[in-house]
Amino acid sequence: MSFEQDAVIIEAKSEHKASVIWLHGLGADGHDFESIVPELNLNNESGIKFIFPNAPIRPVTINGGMSMRAWYDVKSPNLRELEDIESITESHKLITQYIDAEIENGISANKIILAGFSQGGAIALYTGLRYPQPLAGLLALSTYLPVPDQLKVVTQSKDIPIMMAHGVADPVIPVDQGRISCQTLKDEGYKVEWHEYMMQHAVCLEEINAISSWIKKLLP
Repeated sequence: MSFEQDAVIIEAKSEHKASVIWLHGLGADGHDFESIVPELNLNNESGIKFIFPNAPIRPVTINGGMSMRAWYDVKSPNLRELEDIESITESHKLITQYIDAEIENGISANKIILAGFSQGGAIALYTGLRYPQPLAGLLALSTYLPVPDQLKVVTQSKDIPIMMAHGVADPVIPVDQGRISCQTLKDEGYKVEWHEYMMQHAVCLEEINAISSWIKKLLP
């Protein structure tokens, strides 16, 4: 499928048995988390393929209308105001295609983790919770749950493992946004593993180690 050409792909080191689709943040690209893969110290025999899609290039209102890679437009510093449902839905459909393609390649949905950082994490949650088959898990880093009032209409199994992690000094997406999103998911019956770290809008080594353990548990 042609959309796969717009992604950084790290093939499995052995027979392909599982996939991690990992979405970058605003203004970054598919190379942003490429270097994290060796740091995860995953067993080559796990057969995990990593896919880092590039977001479409679009004008971002909060950045003066400048065009950049973005999963959706941000129209207000308050992330809960003026959410751009149209572009969120567009990215949801795009990432659904990536999941569908892995399934067509013989990887079952319960062997696919959907991950993301910041904006990418928001789309990972939005898409993963709506995918019609249960995925292996959702990894949401330094992010929040978009349009939470739509949660009651999602189709994903509430047994899906979700890991959320956030920096307590995050100036971009305040940690309270992550905490509130985590609690919203828990209130709806989802199982969420929450981690906080002494950092800003970033990823730290302690967090990478926790992600590694989480992935090894889900994709042994």
